[in-house]
Amino acid sequence: MSNRSRHDRARGAHSRRDFLKWLGAGAAAAILPGAVRGAPRRKPNFVFFLVDDLGWKDLGCYGSTFYDTPNLDRLAASGMRFTDAYAACPVCSPTRASIMTGKYPARLGITDWIPGQRPKNRKLLAPPIHNQLALEEVTIAEVLKEAGYRTFFAGKWHLGGQGFFPEQQGFDINKGGHHAGSPPGGYYAPYKNPKLQDGPAGEYLTDRLAAESVRFLQTHAKEPFLLYLSFYTVHTPIQACKRHIEAYQKKADALPPLRGPDQTRERDGWTKMRQDNPAYASMVHAMDENVGRVLGAIERLGLAEETVVIFMSDNGGLSTLGRRGYPTSNLPLRAGKGWCYEGGIREPMIVRAPGVTRPGSTCSVPVTSTDFYPTMLELAGLPPRPEQHVDGLSLVPLLAGGKTLPREAIYWHYPHYHGSTWTPGAAVRAGDWKLVEFYDEGTAELYRLGQDIGERRDLAQQMPQKRDELLALLHAWQKQVGAKMPRPNPDYKG
Repeated sequence: MSNRSRHDRARGAHSRRDFLKWLGAGAAAAILPGAVRGAPRRKPNFVFFLVDDLGWKDLGCYGSTFYDTPNLDRLAASGMRFTDAYAACPVCSPTRASIMTGKYPARLGITDWIPGQRPKNRKLLAPPIHNQLALEEVTIAEVLKEAGYRTFFAGKWHLGGQGFFPEQQGFDINKGGHHAGSPPGGYYAPYKNPKLQDGPAGEYLTDRLAAESVRFLQTHAKEPFLLYLSFYTVHTPIQACKRHIEAYQKKADALPPLRGPDQTRERDGWTKMRQDNPAYASMVHAMDENVGRVLGAIERLGLAEETVVIFMSDNGGLSTLGRRGYPTSNLPLRAGKGWCYEGGIREPMIVRAPGVTRPGSTCSVPVTSTDFYPTMLELAGLPPRPEQHVDGLSLVPLLAGGKTLPREAIYWHYPHYHGSTWTPGAAVRAGDWKLVEFYDEGTAELYRLGQDIGERRDLAQQMPQKRDELLALLHAWQKQVGAKMPRPNPDYKG
């Protein structure tokens, strides 16, 4: 380790000790009003919103001018907005597993969406994956449940089938979580969901999941709780919310003509260049509307000052495919879902922790989805479980205004082919530097994100020493976590 790395780690540890000392004296009282009045201490509640396939640029507070997200914009204004937050994988199941466990997907053996795909006649054979989150993993829901929390799950699970559903992984109540990655009956009732009773014909799934969440809040407001609302939206099929489609169709019709092409080449695929899909926009709007309904219930029940709210997406927006059909654009980020370029892994992330976060604050420190587990434990006043959340760091120092974390790098391992035309590879971000390795081609690209957020200027040939340094860092990490690698396909016919 370099002297600078040691210094950064020591400085991070020192600032963390100072923060924890302060937290014990003041912040816990601020987030738990009962502690100030001398009443019995109440643990903070947690509301975790996870959206499927929502892109980094899909919220107004992240720069979208086509999608309207007033409720999430208000949430960001009342808490902390992260500019450099990452999903642990560019597809869903691995990221979801990382949130539940605090571990990188490569360590868990869940490196693709479950059950993944095995394309024929490709140069490489992707490694097999586990098709469920192992019951031996102690999920964040299980830890909170042991600590007296009532735990509720609604929406998309996609971490295993029968015997591996949310109720086997620490959730008392499960409304709609099962093996499928997209809503089997679409977004309108009947849902054909084995874990969600059908509503009246025409009921919209996003509305229903929020309604179930509000009912849970009304029933369990007097006990500490974890409410995990994992929207199926905005995953395909793209089915408009009828309340909003007309307004967005008018908005799309009023857009000026593009000055250039509406799609650009990305290796074997194409990337969408503008946000202008009315149906997708209506789905984003309905999601935002229902976030507002849940937050409104928290306010009405008098829980806002003792409830931590977290908002995140599981991977980048679907903007790159081998054909037309992509619903959103992640520009200025490159590519989208399925890719280890920024468009596939950088996410909108908002945290509001009363008494800890400052309203309207932003954080540009790189963080990742493994970090939620230790963060929630610390905010709950529970001891860390470093043997479980081995790949996560508590974000509490950042939430309180800190500027660093004792972390050398963030890693991604996606050794699979994907419908976005991504081919097996991996990536690492260390400080401002980002390296993307492509196994099919035997190449690696190097970018400096602070100067090139769109990853357009490959510096690998200009700076071979930095390229090799990051490659060595990535390969050492893969070895450490036991990452499974693809192998040559003996039947490949190029």
